Amino acid sequence: MSDLFDAAASERLARQAPLAARLRPRTVDEVVGQQHLLAPGRPFRALVDRDRLGSTILWGPPGTGKTTLAMAVAGSTRRAFVQLSAVTAGVKDVREVIDAARRRLGEHDRGTIVFLDEIHRFSKSQQDALLPAVEDGTITLIGATTENPFFEVNPPLRSRSTLFRLEPLGLDDLRTLVRRGLDAEGATATEAAIDWLVDRAGGDGRQALTALEVAVAIAGGATVEVEHVRAALGTTALRAGRDEHYDVVSAFIKSMRGSDPDAAVYWLARLLEIGDDPRFVARRMVIFASEDVGLADSRSLEVAVAAAHAVELVGLPEAQLNLAHAAIHLALAPKSNSAAVAIWEAREHIRSNPPGEVPAHLRDAHYAGAATLGHGVGYEYPHDHPGAAAGQQYLPDALVGRRWYRPSGLGADVDDQEEEHRT
Repeated sequence: MSDLFDAAASERLARQAPLAARLRPRTVDEVVGQQHLLAPGRPFRALVDRDRLGSTILWGPPGTGKTTLAMAVAGSTRRAFVQLSAVTAGVKDVREVIDAARRRLGEHDRGTIVFLDEIHRFSKSQQDALLPAVEDGTITLIGATTENPFFEVNPPLRSRSTLFRLEPLGLDDLRTLVRRGLDAEGATATEAAIDWLVDRAGGDGRQALTALEVAVAIAGGATVEVEHVRAALGTTALRAGRDEHYDVVSAFIKSMRGSDPDAAVYWLARLLEIGDDPRFVARRMVIFASEDVGLADSRSLEVAVAAAHAVELVGLPEAQLNLAHAAIHLALAPKSNSAAVAIWEAREHIRSNPPGEVPAHLRDAHYAGAATLGHGVGYEYPHDHPGAAAGQQYLPDALVGRRWYRPSGLGADVDDQEEEHRT
């Protein structure tokens, strides 16, 4: 009787499951997208077809099919398949699964695949509990994560796993999913509604299907129109995992460095939309102003620092204007990294060579007896000379003539400035 009730409950849950769950493929052939992994002859596809898939980390943005691929493996393997979620499972659960896998291997000569969703949520100790079983082959681990595994998965576990990167779904892939969803729901939609949904799904198949399910419900049996999809999606919340955050920051910096103000503003907007701390963004621009613009336009540092102060004074949303002002200025400014190269090379020299002695005439002479040691003797006060330049030796003897600052000749960073400094 209990089995009958369990079967009835499972059947009802299957009917009531979200559309994305109901459409989840049972085999690799049904998976939409990720052809760089699943096309004939590709390594992942070949390993699944031969049931030789080893421990694996599936890494990619939400809604790209990590769980879907794992379920497709479950439908293609002769091994036992056990699913765990790092959100709810603990070390005790992991050890019980490993013990069962060991018994299964010993009693029935049957391997076990353990699928661990959101593996990045497992702590170091929890990940360490998996390591011996993965290492000796008791289990084959498939971990899924939205976070960069080089940040979030322990190196010993990562080194024993093959990393497969999943990409956001393309527009054609999303259209295929949406049409499957319409068939499953017994609904129709205009091409404009499908296009509107696909364009705004951001490569996330789960979001596309979830929004479609809501749009069908809003339409109430009528053809799904753009307004139904718009209401279903509402305001799209952008997400950024740790690695994506740094990718967007990198794009922002490189766009300013590449003197593209439109791209700089776009990536700035992305950072603000995903909820990045505006103070972090401002700090990056202050650094950029000296590292990449530098002496070619020294005013840029003033602009960046002013934007950072404005963020503290004004706060969002108004401070977006100050940040955009600074980002565009930095993108349009002439570029020179001569100041950055100078300090990098000088520090590298100091790390790699014995320290040079401070010349005697430059040493501190503000104490009794300093003159008897020769400290400060012969020092010439620059302001006593024309142009406030004494032309003395300021480097250690062994480094006389060594140059770290080399003007780029760009913007204000020109030889005249350097010659004036040296004379």
